[in-house]
Amino acid sequence: MTIDVERVPGPPAARQSQKAATRQRVLAAARELFDTHGYQGTTIREIARHAGVAVGSVFTTFASKGEILSEVMQARIDPLYAELDRVMPHLHGATADRLRTMFAIHLEFEARNVRLFLSHIAAAYDWTLSPGARPYGHNTRLMGAVIECLERGKALGDIRQDVDCHEVVDLIMAAYAWTYRLVITHDADAQAMIAAMNRQIGLIVEGLAPRP
Repeated sequence: MTIDVERVPGPPAARQSQKAATRQRVLAAARELFDTHGYQGTTIREIARHAGVAVGSVFTTFASKGEILSEVMQARIDPLYAELDRVMPHLHGATADRLRTMFAIHLEFEARNVRLFLSHIAAAYDWTLSPGARPYGHNTRLMGAVIECLERGKALGDIRQDVDCHEVVDLIMAAYAWTYRLVITHDADAQAMIAAMNRQIGLIVEGLAPRP
């Protein structure tokens, strides 16, 4: 049975409550489907069926499948950034080591639902995304943390002053996303991906070091 929230009778408060409940059902259903069927394999119709609501009810809340995925991913990151906020102020050492710790935390977190994160990456290449969608590459918190780490590296003298931190962020984010291919090609776990990312960060930061 499906419910079209736009046609539920009752006072405004009751309708708003019904819409909020429907939104949560849609997000829960979408999270499960993206984690099992992937981004391309999940449709709005299937999300609606899995949530037990009408397709029209989904579209009254979300403009696109990409926007639904963005909401799913956004709801997950608070615990991740609570951990980062706890750890990052206490990190010392070279820029490469601080970056490695930062991305190790991300990899361990995303490995718990790795197919869901692969869906998130896949959405970044969907040219039909609505403006409200925030696919991989739009995480301003992660990107800001990387820039802060690089700027600190400049202050410490292990990153050249002429380095464009925003270009380096693009390079590191590309390496991070590409590391997840190991899940598909080698059935890699979090530790294997961390080892690969550690090597890539080492190569990147080596190229940023001051020249003799």
